[in-house]
Amino acid sequence: MAKIFVLAEHRRGSLRDITWEMLTKGRELASSSGAELVALLLGFGVRDFAEELAQRAEQVLLVESERLENFNGAIYQKVLTRLISEYRPELTLIGHTSFGMELAPSLAAQLAIPLSTDCIDLHLEGEKLTTIRQKYTGKVNSEISFPGARQYMVTVRAGSFPMEGEGTYHREIKSLSLPVEETADKTFIEYIDAVVGEVDITQSDILVSVGRGIGDSKNIPLVSGLVEALGATLSCSRPVVDKKWLPKERQVGTSGKTVKPKVYIAIGISGAFQHIAGIKGGTIIAINKDPKAPIFRVANYGIIGDLFKIVPLLKERVSELKAG
Repeated sequence: MAKIFVLAEHRRGSLRDITWEMLTKGRELASSSGAELVALLLGFGVRDFAEELAQRAEQVLLVESERLENFNGAIYQKVLTRLISEYRPELTLIGHTSFGMELAPSLAAQLAIPLSTDCIDLHLEGEKLTTIRQKYTGKVNSEISFPGARQYMVTVRAGSFPMEGEGTYHREIKSLSLPVEETADKTFIEYIDAVVGEVDITQSDILVSVGRGIGDSKNIPLVSGLVEALGATLSCSRPVVDKKWLPKERQVGTSGKTVKPKVYIAIGISGAFQHIAGIKGGTIIAINKDPKAPIFRVANYGIIGDLFKIVPLLKERVSELKAG
C-alpha cells in the first residue's frame, strides 16, 4: 500500500501546531488516494507524543535516541534517509519552519526526490502531485506539478490547513531500533528564544484589527474599548505600523504575522492582498465606509458605514449581552 509520511515537529516538550495541520491534509490525501497515513516521530522520551499522533494517523514510526532529543538537521537527515529509502512513501510532508527549511532541501537532494517548498495547498491525482505556492508576496498563486515522479517531498506553510480532531485509525505505534550515528557537522548547544513582545497575536481566538481608516493614533482607544468588551486582542495592518501607531508585533500580513483566529474583525482596513494573505480561516467581519473595499470580497459579514459610529454601538451591545 502506498504511504504518506508526515514528519512530526516538536520542541521543548510539546508537538507544534504545524504537525496537526499536516496530518489534517495528509488524512485528506490518504483518503482520496487510498494511501496509508504514517506519522514519523524522532526524539528521546517522546512516547507520549507517539500516543497523541496515533489518534490522527494509521501508524506512527517512532525512533528514539539521546542523539535525537534536540533537533539536529544532519542527524535527522541520516535517520530519515533510511526510513524513506526503506518504506518508499509516495509523499513526505515537512513543515516549512526553521526546522523544515534546514532539513528538507538537503534531504530531498540526497534522495533525488522532487521538492516543492512553502506550499499552501497540494493535490494528488493518481501518481501526479500538484502543489500551490504564493508568489509576489501573495499576489499570485502558482501551480507546480512534477509529472512522472514516483516520490515527492513538500514543505507546508504554517496555518494553511486546520487542526482537526481524532481520526478512526488502528493507532499502531511501531518502535524502530535504528542506529543513530553522531555527526561532526554540527552540535546542539541550547535554545535561544526570540524576544517576545507584549502580546502574541497568533495565539488569540478573537482579533480586532485596525487599519488606515482609524485616522489617527488618538482614535485607537475607541477600538480598544471593543477589544476589552470582547476579550479580544488588538492587531493592525501595515499602514498602522508604518505610522508607528502600534508596534510591529501586532501586524497581520505577509510582512507581519500569519494568524488563524476564530473571529477576525477588520476595522478601517481596505483589504490589500498582503494583509489578507496573513489571515487563515475563521469568521471575518469587516467594517469600512467604502462599499468597494477589497476586504468585503473575503469577509463573511460586512458593515458599510462610519467606524466612529459603528464601533461604539458594537461595544455597547456586546457589553449588554455579557451583562445579561
